[in-house]
This record gives sequence, structure tokens and C-alpha cells, in this order.
Amino acid sequence: MGGDVLRWSEYRSMPWKNGGGTTREVASGAVQTPVASAGPADGFDWRVSVADVDAGGPFSSFPGIDRVITLVEGEGMVLTVDGTPRPVEPLSPFAFSGDAVTDCRLEAGAVRDMNVMTRRGRATAQVRMVTVAAAQGAAMACAAGETLLVMAATEGVAVGGPDGRETALGRLDCVRHEGPGTLTLRGEGAVAAIRITAAR
Repeated sequence: MGGDVLRWSEYRSMPWKNGGGTTREVASGAVQTPVASAGPADGFDWRVSVADVDAGGPFSSFPGIDRVITLVEGEGMVLTVDGTPRPVEPLSPFAFSGDAVTDCRLEAGAVRDMNVMTRRGRATAQVRMVTVAAAQGAAMACAAGETLLVMAATEGVAVGGPDGRETALGRLDCVRHEGPGTLTLRGEGAVAAIRITAAR
């Protein structure tokens, strides 16, 4: 279908950097930059993952990393970022620095969130929630040099690629597409559109 289908059941589970929980890696990679430079020591310029947060507490520190967090399950949480409380509502992307001292307070029990991390100076990310309506669907174009990931936040969405084939996505399944092309969405639900580009 012109992109890689990544299934929730196949994501690799790993402990948080600070040992306080678990996360499942959806995808990660490196970007092509105009200036030749060594890749990152720990292997990624960008990374998308889904974390289970069962209790409040401190977030891991990620110096040099920019983060966008989106609540995909649960009622809400409050992140205190360098001393400033910031409410994080369901399906509302929230950007902050991995350098910041960040603490989490849960509002109504456990939550699950999608994390997009990019290495500052190497990659940037744009995260946008898109509602797919049964009547008209949606289309997402991917440009040269861009990585587009579309993650289903709900059931009921199917994705088609430039080759015309269509794939149904379960909740938190994802499609990854590299370079020029268009993905079409049909059905009814919500997806997260994640665009990764090289930093300029």
C-alpha cells in the first residue's frame, strides 16, 4: 500500500529510562541532512513510542531532545514542566523540552500516551490530530525528505497508499511512509499525523 504497516501487537516493549514504567517503540530512525555528520550515539534522530503511565512521578530526562506527548487513553494528566503546571487533555498534542525537569500528576487513574522525540539540530516533528469522517475521508501528502506516520487513535479507520491497496488499522496501529506520495484515509475515527523532517 506504499507504506509500512506497524501493528500494536508487534511493538517492542522496553523499560523507561528512569525505570518508572514501560514503553512500546513504534518506530525510530535517522534523517538525511545536507551537511554530513556523525549519527547520534544512541541510534536515533527521531522516535515514536507509546507509554503506559500507571502512577504519577518524574519523567526521564532527555537532554538535547524535543518532545511532543499526546494522551491516547485516559482522562487527563498534569505535567509540571520546570515548575509550571500544564494540563494535558486527551488527543491534544503537548510539546516540551526533554531537558526540562518534568513531573506528572494523574487526574483520574492510569493513562497511555504517544511520545514523539526528535534530536534538536537533527530532526523536527509536527504532530496533528485528524478526524476522519465517513462522508469524505481524508488525504495526507508526504513530501520529499519527509517521514509521515499515521497512528490510529480509534478503531474504524482504513489507510490506502499510492498503489491503491487499503489496510484496516486497529487502535494504535500505525502506517509509516517515506518520501513523495499520498495516503488516503477512509472510515470514521481519529488519527495522529506525525511528520518528521530534517532540522534546517
